[in-house]
Amino acid sequence: MGLLSLAIWTPIFFGVVLLALGRDDQARVVRWIALIGAVAGLAVTLPLYGAFDTTTSAMQFVEKAPWIDQFKVNYHLGIDGISFWFVLLTAFINLVVIIASWESITERVNQYMGAFLILSGLMIGVFCALDGILFYTFFEATLIPMYLIIGIWGGPNKIYAAFKFFLYTLLGSLLMLVALVFLYTKSGGSFDIATWHKLPLSLSSQTLLFFAFFAAFAVKVPMWPVHTWLPDVHVEAPTGGSAVLAAIMLKLGAYGFLRFSLPIAPDASHKWAWLMIGLSLIAVIYVGLVAMVQQDMKKLVAYSSVAHMGFVTLGFFIFNDVGLAGGIVQMIAHGFVSAAMFLSIGVLYDRMHSRQIASYGGVVNTMPNFTAFAMLFAMANCGLPATAGFVGEWMVILGAVKANFWVGLAAASALIFGAAYTLWMFKRVYLGPVANDHVRDLVDINSREFLMLGLLAIAVLFMGLYPKPFTDIMNTSVADLLKHVAVSKL
Repeated sequence: MGLLSLAIWTPIFFGVVLLALGRDDQARVVRWIALIGAVAGLAVTLPLYGAFDTTTSAMQFVEKAPWIDQFKVNYHLGIDGISFWFVLLTAFINLVVIIASWESITERVNQYMGAFLILSGLMIGVFCALDGILFYTFFEATLIPMYLIIGIWGGPNKIYAAFKFFLYTLLGSLLMLVALVFLYTKSGGSFDIATWHKLPLSLSSQTLLFFAFFAAFAVKVPMWPVHTWLPDVHVEAPTGGSAVLAAIMLKLGAYGFLRFSLPIAPDASHKWAWLMIGLSLIAVIYVGLVAMVQQDMKKLVAYSSVAHMGFVTLGFFIFNDVGLAGGIVQMIAHGFVSAAMFLSIGVLYDRMHSRQIASYGGVVNTMPNFTAFAMLFAMANCGLPATAGFVGEWMVILGAVKANFWVGLAAASALIFGAAYTLWMFKRVYLGPVANDHVRDLVDINSREFLMLGLLAIAVLFMGLYPKPFTDIMNTSVADLLKHVAVSKL
C-alpha cells in the first residue's frame, strides 16, 4: 500500500469499525475511536509534504493495479501540485469536524462519526484518482454518506434537503458518465485520464464533452444558476455536515474542471470561457447581494460560499498563471474559512438552538473568547489582508485585470459586498448591549471548542501571512496545465 492508498483507506477502515459498534451506550468509546481514526488519517498524509517534488508537473506517489480487467479499468492513483493540498485539507477538516461533533451528537454516534470518516476517505480518492471510472466511483460514492448525514441528523426539513442534494448532483453526473464512455471509445478502450488529455478531438466533440462535464461540475461547485440546492442543504444539515460540504465537497466540482474540462476540451474551454466568466461574475455580484438580505446565519454563509466559489471558476477561465493559481488558492482558503464560519454558527446553535440573526445581539459581553475567533473568521470571509481569504481573491482579481480590466473591476466589487454582509451579520450578532436573557445566559467556549477554533485560526492566519508553501507546490503544475490548454488540438 502506497501513501495515497493509506490516505484513502485509513479513515474508511476506522469508519467501518465504527459502524460495527452499534449501540449508543458505547458512545464514549466510539468518539475516541473516531478521533484516533481522524488523527491517523491526517498523520498518513503528512509524509506527502516532505517527499513532494515541486520541480516537476508529473504525477507523484503513483499506484497502479488492475481493477476491472475486461474494460481495462485500473486502480490508478497519483497527485500533482494541483491536487496535493486537497488531500491534506480533507484530512485536516475531517479531524476538526470530529472534534466539533464530540458533544453535539448524542444519537447514533457511531454511524455519524463513521459516515464522516468514510466520506473523508472517498473525497481524498476523488483528488487522487487517475482512472476515469475510479474517479467517477469515488465522485458518486461521496453522495451516500453526505445524504445520510443530512437525512438522519439534519433539521426539520432534512428529508427534502437530502433528496434535493442527491438528485441535483446525481442528475448532473449522469452526463459525465456518458462523456467518460465516449472518451473510452475515442481512446481505443482506455480509461486513463492522462491518455484522454492527448486525444485529438474536433471542436464539436470538445463542446459536447465540455457541457457534459459542466453539468456535473457546475452543480457541485455550485455555479449560478444551479446553486439553489446549497442554501436549503446547509440550513438543514448538522453543523459538521455543513462544514465538510462547504470546505471540501464544493471543491470536487471545481477540481473536476481542472482535471477534465480544461485539459480534455481546451478549444471548447477557450470558446466558452465568456460564458464561464459571465456565470462566475453573476455568482460573485448577484449572489453576494442575495446574501445581504438573509436573516438566517447559515443561509447567509451558504450564499457567501457560492459567491466565493465564483472567484474560483473565474480564475480558471481567464487562462493566466496568476488567475489559475489564485483559483486553487481560493479553494484552499475557502476550505478553512467556510468551515470556520459554519462551526462558529454551530457553537451558538448548540447553546440557543437558533440560527436567526435577530435572536442574538451583544454576544461579545458573555462570550468574549469566542467572539475573538468569530471576528477573525469574519475578517477572513471579508478578504482582509493577512488572512487566508485575501490571498486567493487578490490573485484572481490580479489575473482578471491582466486579462480584462472590466472583468477585474467587476470581480473586485465582491470584496465590498463580502464585507457588507459579513460585517452586518457580525455587528448584529456579536456587538452592542446584551439583547435578551438567552444571550445573557450564554457560556463562553470550553477547551474542546477552543481547540477546534484554534486549529482553524492558525490555518487561516498562516496561509494569510505566508502563502508561499501553498503556491510553490502548485506553480509547476499550473504552468504545465496552461501550456497544455494553450495548444490547440484541432
